[in-house]
Amino acid sequence: MYLLGCDLGSSSVKASIVDAESGLTVGSDFYPKEEAPIIAHRPGWAEQNPEDWWTYMTQAIRGAIAKAGISGEDIKAIGISYQMHGLVLVNEKMEVLRPSIIWCDSRAVSYGERAFQSIGDKHCLSHLLNSPGNFTAAKLAWVKEYEPAVYHSIYKIMLPGDYIAMRMTGDIVTTVSGLSEGIFWDFQEEKVSDDLMNYFGFDKHIIPDIRPTFGLQGELLPSVAAELGLKKGTPVTYRAGDQPNNALSLNVLNPGEVAATAGTSGVVYGVNGRVNYDVLSRVNTFAHVNHTAEQTRLGVLLCINGVGILNSWVKRNIAPEGISYNELNDLAAEAPVGSAGLSILPFGNGAERMLQNRQVNCSIQGLNFNIHSKAHIARAAQEGIVFSFKYGMDIMSEMGIDISVIRAGHANMFLSPIFREALACVSGAVIELYDTNGAVGAAKGAGIGAGIYQSPEEAFASLKKIDVIEPDGLKANAYCGAYDIWKERLEKLI
Repeated sequence: MYLLGCDLGSSSVKASIVDAESGLTVGSDFYPKEEAPIIAHRPGWAEQNPEDWWTYMTQAIRGAIAKAGISGEDIKAIGISYQMHGLVLVNEKMEVLRPSIIWCDSRAVSYGERAFQSIGDKHCLSHLLNSPGNFTAAKLAWVKEYEPAVYHSIYKIMLPGDYIAMRMTGDIVTTVSGLSEGIFWDFQEEKVSDDLMNYFGFDKHIIPDIRPTFGLQGELLPSVAAELGLKKGTPVTYRAGDQPNNALSLNVLNPGEVAATAGTSGVVYGVNGRVNYDVLSRVNTFAHVNHTAEQTRLGVLLCINGVGILNSWVKRNIAPEGISYNELNDLAAEAPVGSAGLSILPFGNGAERMLQNRQVNCSIQGLNFNIHSKAHIARAAQEGIVFSFKYGMDIMSEMGIDISVIRAGHANMFLSPIFREALACVSGAVIELYDTNGAVGAAKGAGIGAGIYQSPEEAFASLKKIDVIEPDGLKANAYCGAYDIWKERLEKLI
């Protein structure tokens, strides 16, 4: 008996097949093999075509089945993880009306800011737990003003994961966790926010029906089952945004537990057991996968847009041509801690929530033509990413989230020894790395939703810790000194 997890990212779609009994991954694949394109018609814009996501999904699922060497008929449940905050619009025929405005698109910042002021900052923070900011609701407001013909053709709005589930099942549904990440959910009233919908003038019928995060969300259509090589009627039993799902994959479900990722964007995600918010809305609070009206489980999310995307930019444009990421790490290691005074502010991928929605762009500061080399730039990029994590983690500490242990998957930037060492030293936290990923987490979430596992503890009993990184006391002072310089430069900039 097997479980299928699909993880829709902005770079690729991953699929993993898990043996439900052993908890082990038997096959994984991803598509496309190069980073998926992001459409940017103007500076600060970012769009992707949902039809491309479906193409990537089908290729990844077929590849995972082939690598597992199993029959698709033996997959008993499907889980979906997806890039958060995107906007997908469909008409009554379930046809996509325009490309999806994805998470790192900055065009709607002003719409969220005006809503924050008009609805009232205290009301927004106490009810929505966030400013509407640059999230899904604000993106929809932009469409309403600039593309009225599209807006008036809308039957339902969806998040990226809702779209994939619709393609699989023919059902248009969403979750409370999803609505909260779009800043549609009122945590005081436990329903879609009347104040937000009325302010923007949105019709309530455009919101899909709500289903539990864990539980039946639809069954695979016969035509889709044939396309994917699966059994018709296979249930979709779990759906969550990529960061709540990443926390699930690391068994981070209870207050005080913290998960991190460092892919295209970077996230530190801590679970809070009480309703709370940052008064400046620099970090975001959403319903976690196990949040209910009876049991408060909120995910406090620090997101930095410019993380792996900066590292990949350095690899493509600065490092020697054809270099691998491992070789890039070796190059960076040639430079000393602190990069000889060179600082990189990694904010070149849209407006940064942590900086109160400022779009400051990436900058290199302290560059000396007689001292600094490609190695210094490679190291300063990784250190700058780490320092942005530290800057945001200090905000989370102000909210009462004590970060002493960080759990992460052994992937992306966490594969870099410099990144791991710098993060442990500058934060003072122990880093635990696990052999898991978002697709595996989604598969196990599907097992919970289908009742195959009776609890998350059972689902993640096989979670394997593969490394522990402790702060290096000898290097911590050097990293903290470099952080102080980086922070001073950032604060002068903003």
